[in-house]
Amino acid sequence: MTDLPYAMAATKAGGPEVVQRTDLSLPEPGPGEVQIAHRAIGVNFIDCYFRSGLYPWPDPQQLIPGAEASGVVSAVGAGVTGLKEGDRVAYTLPNNAYASARNIAAAHVVRLPDGISFETAASVMLKGLTTRYLLKDSFSLQPGQRVLFHAAAGGVGLIAGQWMNAIGVESVGTAGGPEKCALAKSHGFADVIDYRQEDFLEATRQMVPEGFHVVYDSVGKDTLLKSLKCLKLHGTLVNFGQSSGAVTDFKISDLAAGSFHITRPVLFHFTSNRQWLERGTAELFGLIMDGRIRVQTHSAPLTTAAKVHADLEGRRTTGSTVLIP
Repeated sequence: MTDLPYAMAATKAGGPEVVQRTDLSLPEPGPGEVQIAHRAIGVNFIDCYFRSGLYPWPDPQQLIPGAEASGVVSAVGAGVTGLKEGDRVAYTLPNNAYASARNIAAAHVVRLPDGISFETAASVMLKGLTTRYLLKDSFSLQPGQRVLFHAAAGGVGLIAGQWMNAIGVESVGTAGGPEKCALAKSHGFADVIDYRQEDFLEATRQMVPEGFHVVYDSVGKDTLLKSLKCLKLHGTLVNFGQSSGAVTDFKISDLAAGSFHITRPVLFHFTSNRQWLERGTAELFGLIMDGRIRVQTHSAPLTTAAKVHADLEGRRTTGSTVLIP
């Protein structure tokens, strides 16, 4: 590589300001690895969870956040088959993506079809595959079922609204403010509740008195207990994040109110299965290329990662943000 590689890293847990530029010493890829020159890097709440210390750091001395990216293979390690220098690729894997380049095990990397841009790939590898396991694996949605989806104007929410629309379910979203509500509705949601103006529990009881088959909740502390009350008998709550903070007041006996089911899936338990990864990305990219899912992407320089984190945590973002090295 001609330019000295760099990363946006933290040496201690804390707020967005702990993320600072640092130079990298990048060796040649080892056996089973490829080196990727990044073209775009996705931003997600899991990056903030690691940066803040909510999730433990793999290396207590330094953290490079970032769990999805795209780019070009610049070097190939011994034993790698199916990938070569110059291939356009993408991946999702916890941490180390906020860098201009990196080495990564080839088993986590997929090739990009010609119809998928670097920016699109970096904005959907984590969020799109998260949507895939939510709708197909954590709860197998069927046409005509009723769904409540929190944070409908976020990166996952906007993909999920369109994917649910393609499946044929009746989806209600929640979002904060009229602009976000309109955005979610334009991305497949049949109805959207502005949680800043009305209590979503009371609103959903008016909309769907019998309750929802499934509630998808990535907000956590502020919503989870009310989300349970939105379910129909034997309904399922899928909690896949905690943007408002960790849930500390949930008891297993809370499920007895309606013989409810609850699950807390993690994307990387799915993507560790190479067959699932290949099937999931093929399905996701196919939906994007045939127009059933469109992706709203905003870009910012990689060096502004701290500001992007602050905006994300302040709920001042919509859709997907990608960082450009």
